[in-house]
Amino acid sequence: MSAISIRPAEPSDIAAITGIYAPAVRHGTASFEIEPPDEAEMMRRYAALRDGDHPFLVAEFDGRVAAYAYAGPFRLRAAFRWTVEDSIYVEPAAQRRGLGRKLLHALIAESEARGFRQMLAVIGDAANAPSIELHRALGFRPVGTFSDVGFKFGRWLDSVLMQRTLGRGAATPP
Repeated sequence: MSAISIRPAEPSDIAAITGIYAPAVRHGTASFEIEPPDEAEMMRRYAALRDGDHPFLVAEFDGRVAAYAYAGPFRLRAAFRWTVEDSIYVEPAAQRRGLGRKLLHALIAESEARGFRQMLAVIGDAANAPSIELHRALGFRPVGTFSDVGFKFGRWLDSVLMQRTLGRGAATPP
């Protein structure tokens, strides 16, 4: 098995990140976007996360970027400052090889190191068992489901909500 390495994303990774995300948008229900964003939009999103001191990581596998993950703001209002929402995407050819697990583990550690206190997963499609189980395995608990909130591929989709405490959580002020 090839080695997996996790590192911070760099601007030079945007083409690979865009290429990983596009099929997830076009063919999957993890994202509720309908049209994949282009590289310029993905660069804008990357820069906004970086400028906000949010972690953005890539996983290299077989010598190339094969997956990415980031923790972005859950909401923009100031009281939500200490809560992040995770996103993880793995190219189809590299799925079921542990990249998602390693990325999420590293993303949790990076988010804790930056002082965030809660991480939320808003999982598109209640039928996305691999994502739900990955989050459960890394300490997320289910907190609810938004029923029928997205319409894609001719059907209504749920969003599963999961949550994990980071660091000291709510035990102390930030």
